[in-house]
Amino acid sequence: MRRILLDRARRKATDKRGGKPQQLDLEHAPVVAPAQGRELLALDDALNTLAQVDPRRARIVELRFFGGLSVKEIAEVIKISPDTVMRDWKLARAWLLTELNGCA
Repeated sequence: MRRILLDRARRKATDKRGGKPQQLDLEHAPVVAPAQGRELLALDDALNTLAQVDPRRARIVELRFFGGLSVKEIAEVIKISPDTVMRDWKLARAWLLTELNGCA
């Protein structure tokens, strides 16, 4: 799903269409539809950087943002407690917001 959304966003964000990365608001992260293509590309870049720093937190963001999974579902998939998922989600979201604000 992530690759499909990113490929579509990349096609729309070509130079002839005025594509430049913009800041992404993660307050509504579980809702994928409203995200603009350029915002999605900026999120992908930040998420790739996060994956190098902390793969588990990056996986949680992928499952929650792109997969639409709940905290409980993510905990079952990754085999960690829901509290750990929430803690990692909050830290990953804060890290991504900082990273995305630096890109704007």
